[in-house]
Amino acid sequence: MKKWLAALLAGAMACSLIGCGTSQTQDTQTQQPTDAVEAGYEDGVTTRVAALKGPTAMGLVCLMGENEGEDAHYTFDLYTAGDEIVPLIAKEEVDIALIPTNLAATLYQKTEGGVQVLDVNAGNVLYVVSHDETLTDLSGLKGKTVYMTGKGTSPDWTLQYLLNQAGMSASDLTIEFKTEATEVVSALAQDATAIGILPQPFATVALMQDQELSANFPLENAWKEYSPDGSGIATGVTVVRKAFAEEHPAAVAQFMLDHQASVKAAEEDPAGAAALIEQYGIVKAAVAQQVIENFNPMVATTGDAMQTWVSGYLEMLYEIAPDAVGGKLPDEGFYYLG
Repeated sequence: MKKWLAALLAGAMACSLIGCGTSQTQDTQTQQPTDAVEAGYEDGVTTRVAALKGPTAMGLVCLMGENEGEDAHYTFDLYTAGDEIVPLIAKEEVDIALIPTNLAATLYQKTEGGVQVLDVNAGNVLYVVSHDETLTDLSGLKGKTVYMTGKGTSPDWTLQYLLNQAGMSASDLTIEFKTEATEVVSALAQDATAIGILPQPFATVALMQDQELSANFPLENAWKEYSPDGSGIATGVTVVRKAFAEEHPAAVAQFMLDHQASVKAAEEDPAGAAALIEQYGIVKAAVAQQVIENFNPMVATTGDAMQTWVSGYLEMLYEIAPDAVGGKLPDEGFYYLG
């Protein structure tokens, strides 16, 4: 199983690269993200962007693909863990970073308000998968064995919260935590009655490997059912160093527009975006195209909607595990509203 997964994620797929160009960016740039700040590239300013490999970076790739050459307005670096990015922000070696939402909240506390959230960049990423096509909601997990990763992290806390909201608890099912998503896929192959909760793109990898598996429902469905405002799960956010935002507000506003345009371009041309996603070592094109076309976790939601998403998600985390958000909820200064 692991050998097959490694082969899939290492294999190449030829994809045509069309639609991930500047036309979408130019169209989207006519809409300013705020009334207070006029967007624009600043002479002599190259914005340094860091992102995690995975859904948080997938929406960036079209921007990355067109931001090359001597006139580039950005530099991009991709990392495998948020802990690699945090010290770079602290040392002012990164201006903008795409990281997990709870890490952003913790960083806000540690830097005494030194970062702000620009947008939500990843939402609908956790999926329930099984061999039972009739499984459609959380009640179907009762009495079952559920395999997942992330014990003591956001997926674990999210499931605990949703079970509680549904009048259930972890004692109503058997949760088996695995170290890696590939181990969850292996467990599902060995036990046809088991259920998996997997993040994208691993849920898609599982579906591609086992044609009998079904993507039953995203946890976001249950989340929206219990959310008072119907907002989704704010899995990942984009943060900016507050000092950089104060010094270069036009450049920050421009990045927000460019990020939105990049997401739109990827949605309009999944094959082209998938080729770029593979090119930048995020995940292989075969998987990436399926993720975009069938599940599309990419967003670039700003302003009041962003604050609603993020605050609701952090309130859930704080209720389940206060330390997950730095011991207290961020104040209003956490949200960049222009």
